[in-house]
Amino acid sequence: MTLEWEQVNVDAADPVALGRWWSEALGWVVVNDDREEYEIRPEKDRLPGIIFAAVPEGKTIKNRLHLDFRPDDQDAEVARLLALGARHADVGQGDDVTWVTLADPEGNEFCVLSSRRS
Repeated sequence: MTLEWEQVNVDAADPVALGRWWSEALGWVVVNDDREEYEIRPEKDRLPGIIFAAVPEGKTIKNRLHLDFRPDDQDAEVARLLALGARHADVGQGDDVTWVTLADPEGNEFCVLSSRRS
């Protein structure tokens, strides 16, 4: 048996707005612009993708699954994401960590890791 990772599903109040935000944040392309299931991918035919699906309820607690990103320049990337509309998030990570926890416009947490050292 083999499995291929197809996508991550993200519940959203506004799938189009959130999908557009992540598309810009990641530099990914839109492969489905449906209002109920908006999908982005790194390239049109490259997996995995992210689907933003409409749900009636809002986010109430910390995500149990989140994405981590490793940039070339952590400070520059955090500044860029904040300028796009992300905000700092406190999920109990403390002050002595090497990553920065942010939240997207709907409150979904993700981390910007420190730059890799050679």
